Amino acid sequence: MVAVLVLLSLLFLWSLVSERLARWSVTAPIAFAIAGFVLTSGDRPAVSLDLDTHTFQRIVELVLAVMLFTDATEAIGYERLGKTVGEGRLLGLALPASVILAVLFGALLFPGTNWWLLAVAALCVMPMDLAPVLMFLRDERIPLRVRAALNIEGGFNDGLISPLFVFCVANLLTTDGDTFTDLVVNALKGAGYAILAGGLIGLVAAWLVRRCLEREWATPTGLRMAILALPFLAFAASVLIDGNGFVAAFVAGLCYARTAHAVGDDTLHLVYDASHLMALAVWFTFGALIAEEFADGIDLPVFGYALLALTVARIVPVVTALTGTRFSWAERLTVGWLGSRGVTSIVFAVLAYTQLTGDDAAFVVNVTCATVLLSVLLHGVTMEPIARWFGRHSEPAPPPAPADSAG
Repeated sequence: MVAVLVLLSLLFLWSLVSERLARWSVTAPIAFAIAGFVLTSGDRPAVSLDLDTHTFQRIVELVLAVMLFTDATEAIGYERLGKTVGEGRLLGLALPASVILAVLFGALLFPGTNWWLLAVAALCVMPMDLAPVLMFLRDERIPLRVRAALNIEGGFNDGLISPLFVFCVANLLTTDGDTFTDLVVNALKGAGYAILAGGLIGLVAAWLVRRCLEREWATPTGLRMAILALPFLAFAASVLIDGNGFVAAFVAGLCYARTAHAVGDDTLHLVYDASHLMALAVWFTFGALIAEEFADGIDLPVFGYALLALTVARIVPVVTALTGTRFSWAERLTVGWLGSRGVTSIVFAVLAYTQLTGDDAAFVVNVTCATVLLSVLLHGVTMEPIARWFGRHSEPAPPPAPADSAG
């Protein structure tokens, strides 16, 4: 109860002064991470968090389900360009290459480590989260296609990574009776059941929302509570039939997205607010993890891994994948550099911590916390200089595309 009281008090106080602090580049993730670090560190912490409980694991899973649902429904005005913004290359080429490079760098810096464990660590540190650079996405000095590419990639990459993460963790936890083939079959079945559950719930919800609005049985404002229930429904339904709840929540969001934007985004506002609130709780947890993991400092190999994950493993695949597109060199480098890490990585790390044991769990949490912490610092410091550079060198933004070509 003390933790709940503290979090709610922080939320209230932050809401009162958030605009003022934003002028000093003190974002909500930074503020809540600092609060988590201060309030949970020491021999007699003001707030105690027990990450080992089954209840905490289930809460974290639901947080990720809501985030995946909202990610699948979000897009910030990229349709005005009337063209793709390289999302296929970023998700289909750059993302797999980044994960592979992260695994190889892990093998180089941590020799003798299990390859499945290296894969779990790579899948934790490579997903993007745009919360640390959210102000960048709203900055009109940045070319729209750069902001759109980052937004779309950030919305979809965690949905693609989540089933791979579950599969790799399962390989670390496999019993003597489970073969690799058994795990592959189970993973495919879980994904299939999840697509079925999430797709059915999302499509039915979309149909019902349209019909209820047409018949004036409800208003978009009145439907907010109904839509808030969708990610939880998809997750629960999928788990009940042995499906992947994360995939189900993501697919439900994809299936509902077109209807949501067609009838107006009012129906999504509450679920967005809930996702934001949950994300702040995750950042508080991140502060607690930092206090525990880095009480004695950061080991050099861990720091090196975090730095390589944020730079070489991210920038090289992105720049290569976007070669031959209409992105300039500066824009390609910006998309590659601003692949910030945040809530998704923290949630994956906490899930790994609750399912793995001993040194394996500590390894994943350690490298993930180092990567996210370094990302918050590096990306937070470089956002404004990059925006100023584009403000001086970018061409005027393209005019909106005709309405009939926006789709």
